[in-house]
Amino acid sequence: MIGILIVAHGSLGESLIQCATHVLGNRPPLLTPLDITDCPDAAAMAVAAQHLIDELDQGDGVLMLSDVYGATPCNTACRLLYPGRVEGLAGVNLPMLIRALTYRNETLDKLVAKAVSGGHEGILHISPELCDAATGR
Repeated sequence: MIGILIVAHGSLGESLIQCATHVLGNRPPLLTPLDITDCPDAAAMAVAAQHLIDELDQGDGVLMLSDVYGATPCNTACRLLYPGRVEGLAGVNLPMLIRALTYRNETLDKLVAKAVSGGHEGILHISPELCDAATGR
């Protein structure tokens, strides 16, 4: 099973995990957040992230999800990428996380593709027609 590390600002990572836990009915294993406010500087954050990656990698690799491309969480993830072993995605949202959790028993490259598509497909303009379709009105 591929481990998932959410590297984000504030409590976003833990909040996403709590939401996923609600949707799925239980807290998924090998899923943890890293809040940048817990780290005094970029070097400390990289050390903390590497420690969590080592814990999460049970042999199938780790997917790091960060919130904003170019910000400290993503920049930290960039320093720790190991293609084919530790991959990273920016712009994490709940649909991306749910998709990643659903496909984490696949290969890491397939998981990356599924998580990206889940993130993209989860972004919709809420129109009256879309609401009607969702609510059955």
